[in-house]
Amino acid sequence: MSGHVFVVGADLTRLSCDDVVVPTDRSRRVTASWVPLLPVDAVGQQDGDGARVAGAWRGGERVHEVPGCGDRRAWLVDTVDPDGSRDAERGLSWLLDGAREVLAAVAGREVTAPAHGRARRLVGLPALGTGWGGAAGQRGALLQQLLPVLREAAEEHGYDIALVLRRPSDLAAAQRVRRGEGGGWALPEALGALAEDLGRRAREGELAVFLGAGVSAAAGLPTWEQLLAELAVRAGLDGGSRAGLAGLPPQDAAALLARVLGRDALTAYVQERFGPGPYSLAHALVAALPVREFVTTNYDPLVELAAADIGRPVRVLPFDEAAPGEPWLLKLHGDAAHPDSVVLTREQYLEFGDHRSALAGVLQSLLLTRHVLFVGTSMLDDDLIRIAHQVRNVLHEPDDAPRRRSGTVLALAEDPVRARLWERDVATVAMTSTAEAVPAAEAARRLEVLLDLLGCLASRPTGYLLDPAYRGLLDEEETALADALADAAAALGGGTGRSWAAQEVLRLLRDLGHGNG
Repeated sequence: MSGHVFVVGADLTRLSCDDVVVPTDRSRRVTASWVPLLPVDAVGQQDGDGARVAGAWRGGERVHEVPGCGDRRAWLVDTVDPDGSRDAERGLSWLLDGAREVLAAVAGREVTAPAHGRARRLVGLPALGTGWGGAAGQRGALLQQLLPVLREAAEEHGYDIALVLRRPSDLAAAQRVRRGEGGGWALPEALGALAEDLGRRAREGELAVFLGAGVSAAAGLPTWEQLLAELAVRAGLDGGSRAGLAGLPPQDAAALLARVLGRDALTAYVQERFGPGPYSLAHALVAALPVREFVTTNYDPLVELAAADIGRPVRVLPFDEAAPGEPWLLKLHGDAAHPDSVVLTREQYLEFGDHRSALAGVLQSLLLTRHVLFVGTSMLDDDLIRIAHQVRNVLHEPDDAPRRRSGTVLALAEDPVRARLWERDVATVAMTSTAEAVPAAEAARRLEVLLDLLGCLASRPTGYLLDPAYRGLLDEEETALADALADAAAALGGGTGRSWAAQEVLRLLRDLGHGNG
């Protein structure tokens, strides 16, 4: 089966992947940013700019598998053509040949169990050659030619590829290239139409996102049920007791475990288990959406880490103060970084009554004023059920009256009963139908593909307009517009830029890629 090429804003050193491609040169030197991807004993002499990887190339070899990386494997590829600086076309051809060679080598490594139960292995790589490789000034031409090479490899080898970019102009340009090619997302027609609708809502500032435990499970973190099972083992409960515990409501099971372990020990385990770590592809795809309001019941910091890695620092409520125009993330059940805020047991739910009511009011407001996209949640959380009921009552509409649905739930499989339970409040869209008989892991992958398409459709195709590296992507009209805006930027650069008008214009120019070059 064919794989898929994702375009994602992330830090490759923190994105959960099975294989990562690391660009280097004939001396096997890597930039400092790639050193964390390599095992300690493979890294030789280091300085402020980078390090040299132990060993040497043999003959005309360009690809090397780095041993000692654990489950994740790193692959070196030589991206620096000594003659590329004199012949730009030859330099790009050299890079593309290297990409083909390393992706073919990756396919030769057998991976029987992709990380965290993913349906396909995930291969992450940066935009090759945009550092020391000589393609920094022709990123547009590189993306136009690299993306087809990646798709060919995904189709031939059957694994998924994540093209990992960090600069806003790089992401915007890559999405433009993909939109122009008009394909690459193997989704049912209904899911494609849903992505179109959600993308429009995101562009117009109408979309908010709710993240459930399923998103963090893709990064190896436990769901609530799995967390309780881990705590039961930690508490030394026998098989019969663990089975009885599973039959209790989650908050009551957690309360019993708190009595056995001690409340402080339980909270400490949550803090340790949900601390910083690699984030999933879904975290990165969601964090890059042009959305300013996020809500989660998760304790971990992974979505805010993913957002920070692409220059979108997120204020975490209620611990940080919200700032006008800045994105924020509300943590309904607390944050592992603030152990006293964690809500797990029935007693904690009751103790935080007034405090939690205030937080619930934020989600209520979003359901009244935004369209909320629910990702990775079963919609069985008591808080969600109560909040939806309260919103419904506020609207004072009869049960049988048609009303605007305030959100969309992305479910992995069809569940007609649960969908009917929520049909007055949100639309439930399943990634697979009952007739398809698709495994849960493949359904979760389809959700990632949907988020990838949503990210492409939600992005504004202007974020690279003033970046000189993407001059080649512009048509005649866009080139004239870019020249005029560059003159405006130069005029502002000659003044103080302190006036309100100047600050607004500078903000707009930065959104169009000014300064990214």
